[in-house]
Amino acid sequence: MDNVELLKIIEKFELENLLPEVDPTQILITQPDVNRPALQLAGYYEHFDSERIQVIGYVEYTYMQQLSEEERKHTYEALLSYAIPCIIFCRDIEPDEDFIKISKEHKIPVLRTKKTTSSFMAEIIRWLNVQLAPMVSIHGVLVDVCGEGVLIMGESGIGKSEAALELIKRGHRLVSDDVVEIRKVSDDTLIGSAPDITKHLIELRGIGIIDIKTIFGVQSVKETQSIDLVIKLEEWSREKEYDRLGMEEDFAEFLGNKIVCHSIPIRPGRNLAIICETAAINYRQKQMGYNATEELFRRVQKSLKTS
Repeated sequence: MDNVELLKIIEKFELENLLPEVDPTQILITQPDVNRPALQLAGYYEHFDSERIQVIGYVEYTYMQQLSEEERKHTYEALLSYAIPCIIFCRDIEPDEDFIKISKEHKIPVLRTKKTTSSFMAEIIRWLNVQLAPMVSIHGVLVDVCGEGVLIMGESGIGKSEAALELIKRGHRLVSDDVVEIRKVSDDTLIGSAPDITKHLIELRGIGIIDIKTIFGVQSVKETQSIDLVIKLEEWSREKEYDRLGMEEDFAEFLGNKIVCHSIPIRPGRNLAIICETAAINYRQKQMGYNATEELFRRVQKSLKTS
């Protein structure tokens, strides 16, 4: 996503709009970072990131208050002459009349939150990094299995949604069915979520649309989840040779990030949910330093030495 509407930020963080005359619906945020304009209030505007959200805390506020009235107006005029998307006062600070007046003249939204400056900045930066991260939509099902994000992929009708439904019945949580929006929030982390239109819903052929949150409760769904493991379901083929030991790992790549991938052949009688659950637990075990394949290899080597 290239931008986020300011109105969405106001609603998400329950910000108080101190200038309702300025319409926030037309303002778009394009930068994931925010800025505390301490140096700018002191008169230094070189390298000023004016396109970022500007956050004013107790330190900036007390500095402005110790200025004379003339100096304050000059400082406000200099700061607010830039095309700033919005200014947010933390700690429930009340900006003075001159600040409100000049902001109104330049049509810059002035918002307020009761949260402390550091905690608010940490929250909004984390949220903006997710919202503005590079994103791709793929066909699949994302489920939180034992804390691991399992992305189930495969051709339409192969049984992805049915596997997800059985996992939900076993106590795991649905993130998204049919379409998964994947965002690259860092070089190591991919976050998956559902489009608003299909959130908490699963399509089962022959039954229709199922509302997982309504049927199984809020504990059965999750808004976002890191993607840790990919399971590709495919029709079993007699001609294809499948990995039976797991000596070499395959990977699926999304937005430049590689994720461990298992290809699971589908045959009648195979319980896909248990296979996906076991794959997730086995992945976690490997992350904790234990590899069953290496253990088998070690035992074979030991047996050969003693025989």
